[in-house]
Amino acid sequence: MNVLSITGINPAKAEQVVNELSKLLADFQIYYTNLRGYHWHVRGPQFYTLHSQFEKMYDEAAEHVDEIAERILQLGGVPENRFSEYLKLSQIKEDTKVSDPAQIIPALLDSLKVLIAQERAVAAAADAADDIVTGDLVSDLLDGQEKSVWMISALEA
Repeated sequence: MNVLSITGINPAKAEQVVNELSKLLADFQIYYTNLRGYHWHVRGPQFYTLHSQFEKMYDEAAEHVDEIAERILQLGGVPENRFSEYLKLSQIKEDTKVSDPAQIIPALLDSLKVLIAQERAVAAAADAADDIVTGDLVSDLLDGQEKSVWMISALEA
């Protein structure tokens, strides 16, 4: 059964939304992996606070990965599951064995900047497709990430 024929979303426009969501999925997968690394490797006086925060953030990222992949499926797409493909598609690059918060915090803010920009691209494609559900999904993501940017930026002050 063609789900789009029931939901009323134009298949060609849904494909554009899926393309943007696929980029976001790749970005989130690399972001998630980097957060795990930050959690494992962070050192210094802020260790306890950052270690706990990174765990919270990667748990949230894992939930978002699932939501994005499921939305791709709902729109008739097939979410990528190969990390090798995520690395090709993601604008976020792998970060490894970084332990200094002075390096982690700017890298984290850079990743959030990429996610926010891609979520805005998804929102634009969703708006063009009259896809309110995807728009709501990325609106919720943006809400949380803009708050995270504000809170993380305070660490650099």
